[in-house]
Amino acid sequence: MSAPDREYLVDGVSINALPKVSLHDHLDGGLRPQTIVELADELGLELPDADAAGLGRWFAAQSNAGSLVEYLKTFEVTIGVMQTEASLARVAREFVEDLHADGVVYGEIRWAPEQHLRRGLSLDQAVGAVQQGIDQAVGHVEASGGFIKIGQLLSSMRQNPAGSRAIAELAVRHRDSGVVGFDIAGPEDGFPASGLRPAFDYLVAEWFPTTVHAGEAAGLDSIRSALIDGRALRLGHGVRLAEDLQIERQDDDNTYVSLGLLSQWVKDREIVLETSPSSNLQTGAVAQWGDSIYEHPFDLLYQLGFRVTVNTDNRLMSDTSLTKELSLLADAFAYRLDDIEAFQLNAAAGAFLPIEEREELSDRISLGFDAV
Repeated sequence: MSAPDREYLVDGVSINALPKVSLHDHLDGGLRPQTIVELADELGLELPDADAAGLGRWFAAQSNAGSLVEYLKTFEVTIGVMQTEASLARVAREFVEDLHADGVVYGEIRWAPEQHLRRGLSLDQAVGAVQQGIDQAVGHVEASGGFIKIGQLLSSMRQNPAGSRAIAELAVRHRDSGVVGFDIAGPEDGFPASGLRPAFDYLVAEWFPTTVHAGEAAGLDSIRSALIDGRALRLGHGVRLAEDLQIERQDDDNTYVSLGLLSQWVKDREIVLETSPSSNLQTGAVAQWGDSIYEHPFDLLYQLGFRVTVNTDNRLMSDTSLTKELSLLADAFAYRLDDIEAFQLNAAAGAFLPIEEREELSDRISLGFDAV
């Protein structure tokens, strides 16, 4: 998905070009199908479908399995074509161009460098190649009179805890050249953040921020480990935090909810939830509440005052854009333009930026919404 597929309206206003913040967007989940076809041809790799349109449909179909494990299998195709400096730079450049087309003014791109070493790249070369592509795209946007700011989030694969310290050190090594944070990704269930505790100990000693995938394929124990062992400042998805909410009673006008100690902690400390509605449905993260956007716990968390944000996770696999995700939520829960703005301000507040830059980002968002 390279850009919103049509114009989306809220309160009669097009939200396509409104300023947005993207905190949870995987580099290997946002390739253009045509780019995959061309890179695979260069590398001699076989694809499930050699036609770009057919390949896009294949990704969408494979991603609707209702399981994170099955969902993750599609990444073997995208990662397979991202193994050289040239391919990484191209994918990163197009990724940023597509974010700009979606109205994103600040984005954090997460990816796992350890998965891109099959053709001889070093970790540092891989990070440098991605940054090269980012810089090229940002330069093009600025040259055309636009604005976008991008940071890299380096992910360590949680099923490879022995390699996590190297990725943590890699992130810190590149903190002054584009890397803004650290993440752990991969199969969540059975691989808690505690398994990578030495890496997190190193990062906190270096004053380096972390976000942790938690509350997607595993529940409250995974979230606890993300906060305690990972010192997470944000939760990747985090939607299963709703398991710690107890609906006491409902009437025609109100729902009365009590919070457990964990959810109260997350709320009181304004820990950002990086929700991705379409992806959460595809992976079964919210299956206990239902299988449609109307049953997603996003609105309950929002109404209770949690710092919810809206993200795409993987634009290719979910055939989506940030604009589309916001529109889906607006249609489901009758959100107004003020709500859409609130989600962007939540994301700006949680961005891994110095506070002065976060305040500037919030001002940019408010000015953009005030102008419509």
